[in-house]
Amino acid sequence: MRIITANLNGIRSAANKGFFAWLQKQQADVVCLQEIKAQATDMTAEMLGPEGYFSYFHYAEKKGYSGVGIYCKTKPDAVIEGLGIVDIDSEGRYLECQFGNLSVVSLYLPSGSSGEERQAFKFSVMARIMPHLEALAKNGRDVVICGDWNIAHQEIDLKNYKGNRKNSGFLPEERAWLTDLFNRVNWVDVYRKLHPDTTDECYTWWSNRGAAYDKNVGWRLDYQIATPEFAKRAFQSTIYKDERFSDHAPLIIDYK
Repeated sequence: MRIITANLNGIRSAANKGFFAWLQKQQADVVCLQEIKAQATDMTAEMLGPEGYFSYFHYAEKKGYSGVGIYCKTKPDAVIEGLGIVDIDSEGRYLECQFGNLSVVSLYLPSGSSGEERQAFKFSVMARIMPHLEALAKNGRDVVICGDWNIAHQEIDLKNYKGNRKNSGFLPEERAWLTDLFNRVNWVDVYRKLHPDTTDECYTWWSNRGAAYDKNVGWRLDYQIATPEFAKRAFQSTIYKDERFSDHAPLIIDYK
């Protein structure tokens, strides 16, 4: 089973850069999208239904902002749009598809890099989503949460860790929250399970400033985080960098 997660930084922009032609070659079973930056009226037929896929979206109310989606080869038994938390759901940040005993979630956590107000909202979202993540971990289902978590967990997860200790995405409180998710709540960072020590090749996001991509000054912000039994099925991962559809790179993980 192949699962892909990709922050598109605009689905229309990614389409123009060849994302859908690439997608048809991947033979993915499920594809989780974040930051589609579109409403239903903006979507082309290709975006709404790539050949061979069912498609589901949770759009943000604000035009050209946020939003998540899932493409899947098999029609899900159920689709859950949003968390039931009004201010979070208005930004289109959570979508879950259920297939038998497996749930696949597309999640887009907020960025706090634009200022104190958004950082405060990010902390608020983290606090309020944790009970849901705890419940998912205990409900007996296999679950994999794919998305842009907007947090680099460890020093090996970004190039310039020394210079970013006080910056959003690498704040001690954010990193501690992920540690709590992995250690206490018992979720598994699937990429790190497969590659416990990888540094420069682990990055999935690069700033558009300062030739960061060319210099590989990146961050690992995109994760597939799974319940332990499902995580054991992972055997191969790829971060696709041969083409650029976005400021993020797709993370591909294959599961037995």
